Amino acid sequence: EGGRKLRYVALDKTGTLTRGRPVVTDVIPLGIGDADKALLISASLEEHAGHPVARSIVEKWKTGSGGGSMLAVANFMNMPGKGVAGEIDGRGYYLGNRKLMEELGIGNQALEQELNRLELEGKTCVVLASAAAPLAVIGVADVIRDTGRRAIASLHELGIQTVMLSGDNRSTVKAISAAAGIDDARGNLLPDDKLGAIAELRRSGPVGMVGDGINDAPALAGANIGFAMGAAGSDTALETADVALMDDDLNKIPDFIRLSRQTWRIITQNVVFALGAKALFFGLALAGQATLWMAVFADMGVSLLVVFNSLRLLGFFSGKRVGGTALGA
Repeated sequence: EGGRKLRYVALDKTGTLTRGRPVVTDVIPLGIGDADKALLISASLEEHAGHPVARSIVEKWKTGSGGGSMLAVANFMNMPGKGVAGEIDGRGYYLGNRKLMEELGIGNQALEQELNRLELEGKTCVVLASAAAPLAVIGVADVIRDTGRRAIASLHELGIQTVMLSGDNRSTVKAISAAAGIDDARGNLLPDDKLGAIAELRRSGPVGMVGDGINDAPALAGANIGFAMGAAGSDTALETADVALMDDDLNKIPDFIRLSRQTWRIITQNVVFALGAKALFFGLALAGQATLWMAVFADMGVSLLVVFNSLRLLGFFSGKRVGGTALGA
């Protein structure tokens, strides 16, 4: 019943709106000898993380000239929404986004130039750094799900505003959101920032949140309805959400809202019809005009009609799809 009231739907970017299978497009050494060494260190650190970007870096190394061999990592630390850290051969490394580098006070002009260039191309940037200086920049690109644009368009047709909430940089988030047709985009968000954005939206109306990772769990819990990507989602996201999209088809979200609205309409029809029939029979009984068969109809007949009217919902998804979304009966 809550789905019919939604006014906003917020979506995570990586793994939710996008396919979650990003590809490494650039490895740019800055303070390190060569790209292969930078990629090896990065892959060794990311092997312990479960984020889609991390998996893309590991996959790039395994399918490249490295052959898949990794370096041992000690004192590994995962920083949700920022990156990871660890020690390799006694030396500390950080691997994360722009926000992490800013917090650590790590940066120079060369790093800033590369970050700006890659972000303008709509790519996610991951920086490898030591405790003192940036060592390399890795550019990662993802593509919007085939169902993404259609789902966003369907939500707009239903009068629902869409918002992207992502931990990626603002330039990348804006580029992806513009391509998908999303109304508003917010980047550089930590898990608590996403929760704050959901709380802000809730002051204007009911909110649905769509996510797939551990970073999305607080926002999923804070939304009126949380939608988790069932196939690609983390266990934490699935446990926190109210609804799981088992085939990761974003079109199921407008389908869900349509079904919720149609269910409420049928409930209203049934209640009005049942009470109306009872009231009519009661009036006839007071006037002395009621018969036994009228009583049977007002009781069993109305019950059967209510059941048959409710059965219309079984054909909800049998209608034709417009833009990839099923139309209800």
